Amino acid sequence: MRGNFRTKVFILMLALGIATPILSQEVAIGRTVDSLLDYARSTNPDYASMRYEADAAIERVVPAGALPDPRFRMELQDITKFGEQNATLNPSRVGSTKYTVLQEIPWYGKRDLKREIAELEAEGAQGRVRGTWTEITAKLKIAHAQLYILHRNEQLTREILDLMVRLEKIAQIRYAGGLAMQQDAIRAQVEQTGMRNDLIMLENEGNMLRARINALLARPSSARLANPEVLRPIPAPAKLDYATLEDRVRGRNPQLFTEEARIKAAEKSRELTYKNRYPDFALAISPIQYQNAVKEWEVMVEFNIPLQQTSRRAMERESESMLSAARSRKEATSNQILGELAENLSGIEAARRTESLTTNSLLPQAELTFNSALASYENGKVDFATLLEAQQQIRKARQIQIKAQAEAQIRLAEIEKLLGEDL
Repeated sequence: MRGNFRTKVFILMLALGIATPILSQEVAIGRTVDSLLDYARSTNPDYASMRYEADAAIERVVPAGALPDPRFRMELQDITKFGEQNATLNPSRVGSTKYTVLQEIPWYGKRDLKREIAELEAEGAQGRVRGTWTEITAKLKIAHAQLYILHRNEQLTREILDLMVRLEKIAQIRYAGGLAMQQDAIRAQVEQTGMRNDLIMLENEGNMLRARINALLARPSSARLANPEVLRPIPAPAKLDYATLEDRVRGRNPQLFTEEARIKAAEKSRELTYKNRYPDFALAISPIQYQNAVKEWEVMVEFNIPLQQTSRRAMERESESMLSAARSRKEATSNQILGELAENLSGIEAARRTESLTTNSLLPQAELTFNSALASYENGKVDFATLLEAQQQIRKARQIQIKAQAEAQIRLAEIEKLLGEDL
């Protein structure tokens, strides 16, 4: 009995030892944005579906350039032998049996063009895979930054709430000594109630963000996520030069890559359409059996006659229009993307300057003002409203700082989405 008990305890400890790393790994998801991206790479269904579609497009390349399957035909001629016998399907008893093997052969170059079109469509599918992944990464980066900001705002609100509790105690002490009005303590309590309401709203926003992140990770909406620990560093201004990033965008953006593949595919489709001016062939060979022996051979060449010129010219004009549309679509996409790049670069620079100004100037000034107001209130030189206003200036400055950090992270994520890669 004692041995069995020890065995059960050992098994339980082993199970707990195995479960603990798994649990810690699950909880660790969300501490950094890289942990979210690594998880999403293997679980996000949109990304997986696009990869499968790209794999399917690759598999279409070989069939596109292959010859059509040959056809076999058997003809039983004179199955009654001029009425001398009952109808039969036995090749040795009919008048003759003709066996035909036929192979269709497209005009020279058509198979190569079809294969090249399929290859370009496969490249476009790869571009769509990259585009889907950049969309997912941008959403996760933005959501992670927003969750970090909410966490920081929650910490700030709790700090200010603790401060208001201390201010309430100071106001009560001064009221008890006849040095202040009871209204000061009541105003402090009102401020605390407002902050507790802010905490409820922040908690709700955090829950919605976690549900959004879990949806991108294909996890249950209530699955636990760790609180974000740090934000990604913002690149130095030298790395955010518009001219340099413009060249990178033109060469790496998934949308532009896909549109370029569409243009090349449209050009090949136009060439293929013009190739349809020339006929396709069919070659056939036919041994003819009489009774039990093959005594004749036939060879056949067949080709279509491209006489429907009106229809063919319409298809050629269609291919030209489709090529022009693909080129215009790429130009429009390029203009939109470069416009977004300039907009986000301006936004990230403004956020950087705002954060710097707030950190180095506004926040220290607000803290000095509050400390001075607090000392003056304790000495009875200013009223409680002045003290509250000074406290609110600190809170406002920190919120501006946090908002600037969030704006910079969002702009960075948008820029990296346009680049198709991390900076």
